[in-house]
Amino acid sequence: MAAVAGMTGEGREPVASGPGGAGGSSGSGAGGGPGRPVRVLIVDDDALVRAGLSMILGGAPELLVVGEAADGDQVPAAVAAREPDVVLMDIRMPRVDGLTATEALRAQPRPPEVLVLTTFDADDQVLRALRAGAAGFLLKDTPPAEIVRAVCRVAAGEATLSPTVTRQLIRHVTAADPAGGHRGGVDPRRERALRLMAGLSEREREVALALGAGRTNAEISAELFMSVATVKAYVSRLLTKLDLNNRVQVALLVHDAGLV
Repeated sequence: MAAVAGMTGEGREPVASGPGGAGGSSGSGAGGGPGRPVRVLIVDDDALVRAGLSMILGGAPELLVVGEAADGDQVPAAVAAREPDVVLMDIRMPRVDGLTATEALRAQPRPPEVLVLTTFDADDQVLRALRAGAAGFLLKDTPPAEIVRAVCRVAAGEATLSPTVTRQLIRHVTAADPAGGHRGGVDPRRERALRLMAGLSEREREVALALGAGRTNAEISAELFMSVATVKAYVSRLLTKLDLNNRVQVALLVHDAGLV
């Protein structure tokens, strides 16, 4: 992480359990409430990266770093003890990787949001994380101010993939695996996606297809001649109806159905 690793300061020992930080907590996955900073857990096996991220996030008044973990196997205990709103999760760790940790975490009741740290040469891993329910990902050379904004967006329930990155990710996956990861016979993922898409109304389907193309709310508004507020309402309806976590997962569902 160029923006992090270039900072000075000694690495700190990871804190995987213990009492939460100041400010209290209303429970995992709640996001920062009024007057309460967003609680963040940093998970990375590199002590210098953890220290840099703690410096960056700790300097933002809207964020509170409540703990650190050095490996994915420490995540369950750290989350239970610290009750973070957002987990900043590295992918490559020695014992339990961040993808496995994300899948286990998001399967729990009322889990915190997960923001994955990666490099763009790991698109297949990013895809797995997004399918598991991660709210998005940060590249490891992301500028400090953007890291803060991304964590705040995730805590507010927004995906952190920009439309450009969404299109680039899906295009990469499509080019690398036109069959959607299935070799021969019926593709269960495609069958499921087509079944879910068939249950949408015509307008819901139009919004879903626009999300699949990586459109912003403003672009969908102009394209489909509806207000931005109406677009947001349709996106919320899609997430509920399709039982998905965020708009990126809608885009992936559209991709699975072969509609983009």
